[in-house]
Amino acid sequence: MNGAESLVHTLLKSEVDTCFANPGTSEMHFVAALDRIPGMRCVLGLQENIVTGMADGYWRMAQKPAATLLHCGPGLANGLANLHNARRARSGIVNIVGDQATYHRPLDAQLTADTEGWARGVSGWVRTAMDARRVGADAAVAVQAARTSPGQIATLILPADTAWNEGGEVAAALPVPPAPAPDPHAVKTAARVLREKKNVLILLGGAALRGEAQAFAWRAAQATGQRVMAEMSNARHERGRGRLPLERVPYPVDQAIEALKWVEHLILVNAKAPVGFFAYPGKPSLHYPETAEVHVLARYEQDGLAALRALVEELGAAEAAIPDPGPRPEIARGAPTPEGLARTLAAVMPEGAIIADESVSFGRGFFKETHAAPAHDWLQITGGAIGCGMPLATGAAIGAGRQRRVINLQADGSAMYTLQSLWTQAREKLPVTTVILSNRKYQILIGEYQNVGANPGPTAMSMLDLGNPDLDWLKLAGGMGVAAARATSLEQCADLMSQSFSSDAPFLIELMI
Repeated sequence: MNGAESLVHTLLKSEVDTCFANPGTSEMHFVAALDRIPGMRCVLGLQENIVTGMADGYWRMAQKPAATLLHCGPGLANGLANLHNARRARSGIVNIVGDQATYHRPLDAQLTADTEGWARGVSGWVRTAMDARRVGADAAVAVQAARTSPGQIATLILPADTAWNEGGEVAAALPVPPAPAPDPHAVKTAARVLREKKNVLILLGGAALRGEAQAFAWRAAQATGQRVMAEMSNARHERGRGRLPLERVPYPVDQAIEALKWVEHLILVNAKAPVGFFAYPGKPSLHYPETAEVHVLARYEQDGLAALRALVEELGAAEAAIPDPGPRPEIARGAPTPEGLARTLAAVMPEGAIIADESVSFGRGFFKETHAAPAHDWLQITGGAIGCGMPLATGAAIGAGRQRRVINLQADGSAMYTLQSLWTQAREKLPVTTVILSNRKYQILIGEYQNVGANPGPTAMSMLDLGNPDLDWLKLAGGMGVAAARATSLEQCADLMSQSFSSDAPFLIELMI
């Protein structure tokens, strides 16, 4: 058995059965092992940033890591942007990165790179395998690291000779440590603050945005007359009918400061205290009052559900019904607006849909209009590195076992970073509906120009415009094997979405906004 074969067997023993791949020469023995050993589903992405984004979406839905297969340091570098997003989402991923053979590396051939150095910026665990006999054991530790709460990126660098040399040994799966229990003192402190203080906000993030955790947070807030919100950007937020109609902290700095100006005490559950996405001249970096006291009920790696359950018990909080969000919205009509599109989405989406949201500026108000939609999961871009939405949707569809419709709300500029995701969707026959929000400009940057006090002229505006020539998404999608249509009104968009939901195939809608 060579090192590559021991790697595949160990991954399978550790319940890693999906590999998102874009291989090269250094990884050919690993590819050959994947071919010989049954059990690993291999999904090809046409660029590494699609591979890493798919692995992120897969974790968010499957709640177990996939492996990636990346070609040497430059291949890893191509995937860094979505690994950055995955790190911010606290997604568990096992990166397998090929490298020069150990004896070839000192010769400084063209692909030789500081692969470990590039990996460390996005990984919680990094190791280079140095011996075929140790590859299996190294892989078992990598999976254990990736699955350690709340999830992290583990990168195993595989020099070519450690893959092809004989002597590989299969390692048993290692135990995954449970999420740390909540601190009883933190629970008592949070209960005291909720009982005794005024203007308290419970801020939820991470695993605390699952439905059961939301219900406990609501009970604690109702028992004490306080409020609950969600973080601005969230990896997976269970929403819709039957879930708490939470609003999230707004992205625009002035709106965020206004929304939080009343807060005197902030209780964090798998969340961090809100700060600006960027610094802006003359505006504070903190979005909550400097005088507010911050209390941590559960850190990111701690069990937020257990912490909220303990808080409810400490408060003796009675059961509290989740507020009725009102009737399901009807399809909006006429020219597309953010509010109209959100209502239309809520009107037509199927039960159990997954929303992969990279709508950027157009989608900032979607939450308010979708509280009464059927129950669904909402996945957001968490690290701000654009090009996330399409691969995230692709990986989420696979992570959900192709059993749930994924709706990708996608800004057109961001889509151009990773549009090859459509090819993978077509190849894998995934139930993904992509809605391209086509304004043919980097609209968010036009707003940011104003926020930082700059004064754009013709040269600057030309760098923010996606026209001349216009992007033709029908042709782009068709070239990737995905059927597509264009909509200029919300009722047209609703009809096309509804048609796509009746098929298991991917479909793209270019919505002219």
